[in-house]
Amino acid sequence: MAAHPPRSRRRASQSSSGSSSSDSPSSSSTSQSSLDDDAVNLRVTPYWYAYRSIIQSRGFRLDTCKDVKEWYHEYWRSLGSQGKPVSKDLPGYLRACHGQDENELCRDDGLPDRLFRGTQCHTGVKVVIKAVHLQSREYDVTRYLSRKPLRNHPMNHCIPILDLIEVPKDNIAFIVMEEWSSQLVSATPCTLGLFLDALRQCIEHIAFMHAHHIAHLDVSLRNILTDYKGRYACIDYELSTRYDGIACPRVCNPRGTEIPPELERGECSDPYKVDVYALGILILRAMDLTGYKVPELHGLVKHMTRSRFEQRPTAQDVLRSFDDILARIHPSRLQTPCR
Repeated sequence: MAAHPPRSRRRASQSSSGSSSSDSPSSSSTSQSSLDDDAVNLRVTPYWYAYRSIIQSRGFRLDTCKDVKEWYHEYWRSLGSQGKPVSKDLPGYLRACHGQDENELCRDDGLPDRLFRGTQCHTGVKVVIKAVHLQSREYDVTRYLSRKPLRNHPMNHCIPILDLIEVPKDNIAFIVMEEWSSQLVSATPCTLGLFLDALRQCIEHIAFMHAHHIAHLDVSLRNILTDYKGRYACIDYELSTRYDGIACPRVCNPRGTEIPPELERGECSDPYKVDVYALGILILRAMDLTGYKVPELHGLVKHMTRSRFEQRPTAQDVLRSFDDILARIHPSRLQTPCR
């Protein structure tokens, strides 16, 4: 879990007037039930050229053919300096070369239409910009988690949000986030300690969301990214829902990646316990991915994935148990490298 892979171009799982709401109060999605329907939560496919100017006016540049070619040239220089072979037949580079103009926008075909790569102009930081409906659950949750003071809370591991750009007349918003990598395990050495810290950050974020009455509802490895500096972040709040003022919320329609047995049976469930189940599966998949078999975690995962949701622990209980397990592992064992 370290060194940055090729941008490849990488996964992440925006001329109109716009407004910012990075620090504006966010109303609960449950208080806007009339808007919380399929129409506003459908995926948005914008005509990116129409929003290029407003995005640039906020200090972000959508990737052009020139940007993409420059990125590949730098990538190849890096490979050459390491004595590694260089292939120039990569689809992303060829697509950029076929552009009629250097300033023509150049989408990454590996990303959904609602996502576009770009750059923060004054820092050079690479970003991913996501288009969402202005009244969507995803925008509501993202705005809530990224506003002060929550965005600076140590338990909040939401992907860093650099800007929220609203275009009210089109009912569209653009979420500008740092571009992190989904390649959680790379060629760079990792250790059991780093692996467990990554898992802890995932658990901690879900516990934080639940403490603020938010269920993620699509916890999975594909929705965890890293900056390769020891930080891990959660993304994709497309299914996430806020339950302010609802004592015993229930969900009945399975839509996430990891579906618990009660939803498979057509029953309803506690959305928070749906997340706990998915976290348990995430831990199992992460151990398989890295080659770490941590016997101490199996008992915890068994409780997290019980067939009856009432018998599963809360996310806060999971975090507490995880910390107890971590405290019992000898420091020398934490230095064990992954396979």
